[in-house]
Amino acid sequence: MTEPIRLTKLAKRAGCAAKHPPGFLLPLLGLLPPTTDPNVLVGSSTADDAAVYRLTADTALVLTTDFFTPIVDDPRDFGRVAAANALSDVYAMGGKPLAALSIVGFPDTLPAAVLGAILAGAHEVAAEAGAAIVGGHTIKSEEPIFGLAVTGTVHPERVLSNAGAQPGDALILTKPLGLGIITTAAKNDRDSRGAITEAIGVMTTINRAASEVFAAHGAHALTDVTGFGLLGHLRNMTAASGVTADVWAARVPVLAAAREYVSAGIAPGGTRANLAFLADWVSYAADVPDTDRLLLCDAQTSGGLLAAVPDADATLRALADAGVTGAVVGRISGRGAGRITVTV
Repeated sequence: MTEPIRLTKLAKRAGCAAKHPPGFLLPLLGLLPPTTDPNVLVGSSTADDAAVYRLTADTALVLTTDFFTPIVDDPRDFGRVAAANALSDVYAMGGKPLAALSIVGFPDTLPAAVLGAILAGAHEVAAEAGAAIVGGHTIKSEEPIFGLAVTGTVHPERVLSNAGAQPGDALILTKPLGLGIITTAAKNDRDSRGAITEAIGVMTTINRAASEVFAAHGAHALTDVTGFGLLGHLRNMTAASGVTADVWAARVPVLAAAREYVSAGIAPGGTRANLAFLADWVSYAADVPDTDRLLLCDAQTSGGLLAAVPDADATLRALADAGVTGAVVGRISGRGAGRITVTV
């Protein structure tokens, strides 16, 4: 009997943990010439989740792309996770996804039916988001690669970038951390609790409802938590906004298995690279355990939204009414150069 294909065994690195770390990327972005087109409302200068280009006084395009190697073994689930992850960048700008193109790298040693299942999973999640996958491009590659280039729309005056956080704002997170740790455990046959099923449920949940609530309740800044981890994406927000932030580690939701696994030394390389990069930006209280520091830097794939909001109570009530779990994990503490303080 033929053994089932395990996609994660074909990839050296899984999901968003395969991304280059921020310490590699950010200096390169600083070398690029500045954008002079006045219709570019959001470009690469703030390390935001997507670009925004104004077409008319009431319509702007949201443009993004995201792709990676397998984060899970099942082809359909891989397509679902990758699609939800790519669509999230549009939601993180307060936008609505319209259409997408598939980005595919596929080994010619695998059956074509595997790619068919990946594409089917992606179409399933895109349809849930109300977006059409209208084409794409494929190449041969040694490892499977899949993702989407997504186009969405947003009103030019309602863009939710990562650059608007204000002192006094509460920081709300909508999905638990630990996805990178759990998927790494599963890839390495160390997922003793079978937590990958719960992780897939988190990763395939689209961020549409959360985005709509944050837009309706006046969020000042918004980002999604993916490969750079909670603290990495918060650093992008604080640096772009010219503010500082406090994070309360005990209030950050974490998947239970991830706490167990990280205590056993399980963490993806991307998570450890995030922790190293953030040493220049984050100060930890002495009683914050090393395991919590890794969890706060864990490289997420299709994680939740992180919002800076002026009214936490009203926003949390609205999230609950929309079926979204949210947690206040910190606050914007003042003006400054982007530093973050983590306490228990």
